[in-house]
Amino acid sequence: SEMCIRDSYMTKLSVNINKIATLRNSRGGNVPNLLTVAADLQDYGAQGITIHPRPDQRHIKYDDALALPAVLTTEFNIEGNPIKKFVDLVNRIKPDQVTLVPDEENVLTSNRGWDTIKHRDFLKEVINEFKGNGIRTSIFIDPNEKMIEGAKVTGTDRIELYTEAYAINYPQNPEKAIAPYVKAAKVANKLDIGINAGHDLNLGNTAFFAKKIPQLLEVSIGHALVCESLYLGFENVIPMYLQRLS
Repeated sequence: SEMCIRDSYMTKLSVNINKIATLRNSRGGNVPNLLTVAADLQDYGAQGITIHPRPDQRHIKYDDALALPAVLTTEFNIEGNPIKKFVDLVNRIKPDQVTLVPDEENVLTSNRGWDTIKHRDFLKEVINEFKGNGIRTSIFIDPNEKMIEGAKVTGTDRIELYTEAYAINYPQNPEKAIAPYVKAAKVANKLDIGINAGHDLNLGNTAFFAKKIPQLLEVSIGHALVCESLYLGFENVIPMYLQRLS
């Protein structure tokens, strides 16, 4: 059924609001108000809200995750490393989608995709549990054919292509930067795995990526979008992204 839906709409924009929480936490109060921002972003056209609560809760807190559904009218995507505390949180909230990321506790930001072959049994088990709770699953993954074939075995609904390498190489050579991602996407399409993407996508490189990747369902963008909005404002930036994804 996902295949039929895929062709009928453009790539969805899910906005990662971690940086809003970072800004709020830096002063210890409730400014900016995370829930208000999430509601406003949706009003401006965002088609989803993404959060990535880390074990140290240095930006998104578990309380934020529990409070957000009250203001969400679009899709809720929760990212994280499936440690027990995270799995329990996600099962309690039952968001639209959970994205599994293999980040270590001490990293600044996600810096690699899953080894779906090495961690096959673990991923299988976690995905099975989430799917049993009616939650769509996605695995953060490098654009590597073997890893995508491994992802198929885990039973995941989607993969999220880790786009940092694309973003780094795009300014020098867009065609070369996108090549491994196009290859990866074709494998995923053949295996009937839905494709999401994220990490370091911005106003400059998103349109090319979306145009080249067949059946790209969703991008999740946070850091760049928030930085661009310091100059342009959320109300302007969201439609600018939607235009690039259409």
